[in-house]
Amino acid sequence: MNFIETTGKTVEEAIEAGLKELKKDKEQVKVEVIEAPNKGFLGIIGSKLAKVKLTVVENPEEDAKSFLRDVFNTMGIDAQIAARLEGNSLNISLEGPNMGVIIGRRGQTLDSLQYLVSLVVNKSREDYLKVFVDTENYREKREETLIRLANKMAKKAKKIGKTVVLEPMNPYERRIIHASLQNNPFVQTYSEGDEPYRKVVITLKK
Repeated sequence: MNFIETTGKTVEEAIEAGLKELKKDKEQVKVEVIEAPNKGFLGIIGSKLAKVKLTVVENPEEDAKSFLRDVFNTMGIDAQIAARLEGNSLNISLEGPNMGVIIGRRGQTLDSLQYLVSLVVNKSREDYLKVFVDTENYREKREETLIRLANKMAKKAKKIGKTVVLEPMNPYERRIIHASLQNNPFVQTYSEGDEPYRKVVITLKK
């Protein structure tokens, strides 16, 4: 819900009703007074309630940070959160003493956080925001590792003359493998299996 119209005996009462319905603070909305209250004749006849329109002001950076703070507090993790909006991308950087827990095995926890943040910031948006969550430059290091793995496994497939099947990977990691080997003159790649166990297959070109 991006906006709501509410009424009350006073403007402030109407605003409070709208904030409660939207579950937002006053700083998170734009207030438009549609009708001021009118007591009418003798304060009784023809009296009108105040009517206001509250429109949620989109702030994906703060929404993401607020969500992550709640998650980290629940996990007992001390982390600094920086969020930067660039075009249609929201880049989030995390810093702290225990980032290994946030990264998880092969980045699975980090990927899950990224997915959840994406759901939060895109819940009521019309234009989709791509969300990237990173810590300790993990994404870049992981990409470098996957490129090395792709080239190593391609050489192995060529050397033994057989198909090589990699361990299950998420879509992002599989795309890196495919892209790394798309111009390789000796091998080709494709994915097989169902999520979350989908794997990259490296096979010799015929």
